[in-house]
Amino acid sequence: MTKLLSPAPPSPVRAGRLRPATAHDRRTGLSRLRLLAWPAYLTAFVWFLATQGMAFANDVVFLWLIGALLTAAVHSGHGPRGFLLVLRDWVPVMAVVWVYSLLRGYGAHTPWAPHWLPQLRADEVLGFGETWTVRIQHALYTPGSPHWYDYAATAVYLSHFLVVFVLLAVLWRRAHERFRQLLACYFTLTFAGFATYLLYPADPPWLVGQQGNMPPLHRVVWETISAMGLPQADSLLENGSQFANDVAAMPSLHSAYPAMLLFFFWPTAGPKLRALLVAYPLAMAFTLVYGAEHFIVDVLAGWTYAAVVVFGLRLLGNRRTAQVAARADLAG
Repeated sequence: MTKLLSPAPPSPVRAGRLRPATAHDRRTGLSRLRLLAWPAYLTAFVWFLATQGMAFANDVVFLWLIGALLTAAVHSGHGPRGFLLVLRDWVPVMAVVWVYSLLRGYGAHTPWAPHWLPQLRADEVLGFGETWTVRIQHALYTPGSPHWYDYAATAVYLSHFLVVFVLLAVLWRRAHERFRQLLACYFTLTFAGFATYLLYPADPPWLVGQQGNMPPLHRVVWETISAMGLPQADSLLENGSQFANDVAAMPSLHSAYPAMLLFFFWPTAGPKLRALLVAYPLAMAFTLVYGAEHFIVDVLAGWTYAAVVVFGLRLLGNRRTAQVAARADLAG
């Protein structure tokens, strides 16, 4: 693992954090079952994939992630204490994700019509008269016959539903303060995007093409998944599309989250990790434009939102730290 995700320096044990399992813990009947924790979890996960398909929705992915954390707590010998700590820290996160998913659907029913012309005109300027989505699809995409880069683009696109949550889980285990900071960035960015969806509903390129305002476009990612024959697990929230929102394109949160990770981890990252942090947003941006999921200006807006959120919260955090230090000096 990288230096970034290595364990934090030892610190005094605080209430509410996992403590090392003791010999007494390991002698209890419950903890003797810990060796079955991971086999049971993996068996359930394989069964889910075989019967329900791949999980591409935040709520489903999140539930399996919480399950993995609970499994890790049981396996490590922490028993009920570790189980309760996972629930304490992650159930509220899950609740916020669910609330956002519910609210996001209502953003599709604003009293004003979705916007598409400003984004289209901006992309035509950037593409010297034609959008880059049209140019790239004409050059690279073969309907019904995915190329290797279509599979790569699909993997990049689907990472949106997994990467942030996995990094949050790693930080929760290794650097709890960093976990809280990244979680604050994630929540702030997510709800800033939601507020914009309400104020400025926007059509994605594939929908604009479907309406006849652009040349017909292909949703590369979903056509590639279809060609692979992979079933897709229904979202626990969006089954029946009651909460779906096809006009949540501005800003692109698919592009915003990779940029958030870039800005968040950059100060402590080494050269190799920095290269990855730069490559990920660029790969996601290409995937979104090529796949007709977002206009370029949606992507640029997502990057801008990420920068404002990360640097803004960092500035607030630094000010709060300075104020606490100043009060401590005065008290001393």
